[in-house]
Amino acid sequence: MGKSMKWLAAGVLCASAIGAQAQVTQTRVWAAACASCHGTDGRAQPGMASLAGRTDLQKILLEYKAGTRPATLMHQISKGYTDEQLGQIAAYFAAQKP
Repeated sequence: MGKSMKWLAAGVLCASAIGAQAQVTQTRVWAAACASCHGTDGRAQPGMASLAGRTDLQKILLEYKAGTRPATLMHQISKGYTDEQLGQIAAYFAAQKP
């Protein structure tokens, strides 16, 4: 592989890493919107549902969005996100320690 190809490959890898970090940052911003009810990083105070460590959250969020799961606010909040964004939010909370 020539020098220019190595630099191009290195540039692509760096750009990919930056893009991945930007996505993680965006997901954390979306998840931060949940903190007022569900606590920082999904660790809620007593009386509220904790989200940290939950592996069923994507299914639940999609049910709220579809209107098939009863809610007071979550059906409206979940409609503000795409299904992919809800999946990313759910994955973020699933990765947090309860």
